Parts: sequence; structure tokens; C-alpha cells
Amino acid sequence: MSDIGSPISTPVEGPGARSPKRRRVDSDFEGSGYCSPDELGAGSYYGSPTRRSASHSTQQSSVDIRRHHGREQGDAEESPDELDHTFYRDESRRTRSSASSGPSTVRMENIEPEQDLGLEPEPEPDEALSSPDRMQLVPHFNIRYKQKLILRGHTKGVSAVKFSPDGRWIASCSADATIKIWDATTGKHSQTLEGHPAGVSTIAWSPDSKTLASGSDDKSIRLWDIPAGKPQPVAFLGHHNFVYAIAFSPKGNMLASGSYDEALFLWDVRAARLMRSLPAHSDPVGGVDFVRDGTLVVSCAGDGLIRIWDTATGQCLRTLVHEDNAPVVSVRFSPNGKYVLAWTLDSCVRLWNYVEGRCVKTYQGHRNEKYSIGGAFGQHNGEAFAVSGSEDNEIFIWDIRSKEVLQRLAGHEGVVLGVDTHPTERVLVSCGLDHTVRVWRDDGRS
Repeated sequence: MSDIGSPISTPVEGPGARSPKRRRVDSDFEGSGYCSPDELGAGSYYGSPTRRSASHSTQQSSVDIRRHHGREQGDAEESPDELDHTFYRDESRRTRSSASSGPSTVRMENIEPEQDLGLEPEPEPDEALSSPDRMQLVPHFNIRYKQKLILRGHTKGVSAVKFSPDGRWIASCSADATIKIWDATTGKHSQTLEGHPAGVSTIAWSPDSKTLASGSDDKSIRLWDIPAGKPQPVAFLGHHNFVYAIAFSPKGNMLASGSYDEALFLWDVRAARLMRSLPAHSDPVGGVDFVRDGTLVVSCAGDGLIRIWDTATGQCLRTLVHEDNAPVVSVRFSPNGKYVLAWTLDSCVRLWNYVEGRCVKTYQGHRNEKYSIGGAFGQHNGEAFAVSGSEDNEIFIWDIRSKEVLQRLAGHEGVVLGVDTHPTERVLVSCGLDHTVRVWRDDGRS
């Protein structure tokens, strides 16, 4: 059984398929480094001052990496909508356009007749093995996700999509400056939340599923009362640039946010005030997440660093960096709090044992070189899998243990930017540049 989803106490001490495009193939145990919280000073992973400066100095601007991952690679001219979702955005397009004029049309398509979703909750995985690197290769487990619903209504690319913790709702946010709430079972549109004057890049549900947080290119974070369908009166202000990532703490009393301004903020939700401002990175912060007991928060950025923070003190407990130093655009703690899954712009998703400071698994096959793409952990009969969007318009699902690609889901007509897993049922939801939200189900039939 998989070790990823089993509950344990969070360690706080110490700290038909075409050939996929790949940049490199890494081994299970890749060169990785632990860097103390002294901003990668003497004795750090990068022993060479020249390499350290090139990798971590603010003199290595976002423009340089943008050139590497942008049009100088021979990419086609991007549309304005595509630029809204590129991790490193063109300097001339720093401000997104506001929501398009005129009402949008909300439409839902049934791919197959509606079926009962009364699936039994997944069993708890056992803890026979303590880490993925010791796991024996297990027999392949079959998953058969099929596209069931297409939810239409957004007029621009959909940046992120999330199931509510109670599994009742799907929330999606878009460059069209709106947030839409959908019934997770039927796909019926419930409400549209409007109030941000610029595109919305990130959303997060509170643990009780009653509040949704949104981060926007207007530099603000807003909280929305979902039962009432209204924003809370006080916006969270303080970031100096686009808000790229947000996450609620497990108790719902704190909110973490990461921004293009390179900072990580911790907010007191009830008081609507900033608790801590951490100069976390030297490039845009692409992802944030809380560990299962709320004592730690993880952040990642274009500087190639993944950092683990103590939420009580604001101290950086550990810095993870891979030898390739690729920009990191998204991070997720594993359900048991022992690992961090990270998406990087070298078309890799890496699983880190952050206590030991090493990468233990690398998942490949998808394409991710330019966009801020994310995904999630999932379970199938107690076995863990990872799911991710891709720039080749597909969704990839990997076996956590063996790194095998279990399934590739085709259907989107553009880059798949986000994927989430239902908290109790065998259901996925995805979103992308094709302006759609799509629901996928595994009904247990081959």
C-alpha cells in the first residue's frame, strides 16, 4: 500500500500515445541539496560563488529566464490570453485586461448520461514502508478515467480549478476576472463571483467549504461567502504585484499567499490583517501550500528553490534545490505531510523528502516549459497517484511508487493548466486555455 496518504504526525524537528517530449531522464535519487536558511551562504549546495551568483542573485532577472522559456525557443506568437497564464510574462503585458464586456454564457455538456457517484470512500493506505525509495515495484493498478462533463462559461483561459473539501462544489477562476461555482455532481452552474478588476490566477477553499479565497492580477486577495454569493467587505492588500498562489491553513485561520513580487505573506483570516511578510525568493513565487497540521508552509519560485517555513516563527527551516535549478511553478504537500510534490519548467514533477532534503522520485512524460501548471495527489483503492496538466493538451496520471504513466487523458483543446482530485470519489476536474472546465470519472469499468 502507498505511504503518501497515510496519516502521521508532521515532522517538525530539523526542519494511443505519441512520444513525449523530454529534456532529460533523471534517476530515482537525483543530485539534490539541502541549504541552510542563511540565504545559501558559505558551505551551501552551490560551492562555487560563480554558480551561486548565477542561480540566486537578483541580477539573474526574470527577463533572462523568460527569454530561455519564451519566444527565443522558437515558440509561436502567443495570444494575449496565453500570456495571461505564462509563468514569466512579457514585460509589455504586465497588466492584464479587465473582464471582457457583456455577459458570458454558461453552458454544460454531458459527454455521457449522468450516473450515480455513490462510490465508497477510499480505504486508508497502510504504513508498511516508510518512504517511496524503499518501495518494491507493485503490480500495476488500473484506472479508467473518462470525460463526463464539459463546463463552459468562461470567456478566457481558466487558471485554476478546485473541489470544495466537502466535495459538493467545483470552483474555477479565469483571466476573464470571474470565479464560477459549479455543482460537482451535475456540472450545473451555481453562481459567478465578480469583483476583481483583473484576471484571477489562483483560488483556495476554506476547510468548511463556506469561504473561497481568490488571488488576482489586481494585487489583491478577496474572500467570498459562498452561501451568500458575496465578497467579504475587506480585501487583503499588501502585495506589490500579481498574486500567483494562495492556500488556507487546515484550521482556516491563516492564509498563505505568493506573488510576482517574490514575497510570501501569511495572513490572519479572522482579523483580515497581514501577520508576516517573508522575503522568500528572488523570483516570482509560483506556489504555496500548508502541511496537514498547519505548522509548516511550503513555497516555490522561479529561482528554482523550494522552501519550508515555520508558520509560528516565520523561520525558513529548509531550502530544497535540484541540481538543474529549473524554475518551480507549483508545490503540494502529500496528504500525510511527509513529502512535497513540485512542478518545474523542465517538464518534470519531483517528489521530495523534505526532512532528508532529497528528491526521491521524478515523474516525466508531460510537457511543461512555459506555463504555470499544477496538479494533485489522488488515491485508487489505497494506492497513491499524482496527476498533472500538460502543455500538450493532455492530463497525465502517474503511479507514485513506480513512476509509471497510468493514464493520459485527451480532450482539452489547449494547455491544461490545473487538475484537482475529488476528496472522496474517483473524480477529477481540469481546466485550461481552451476556456473550459472538464469533469472526469472512473466508474470502475474497463
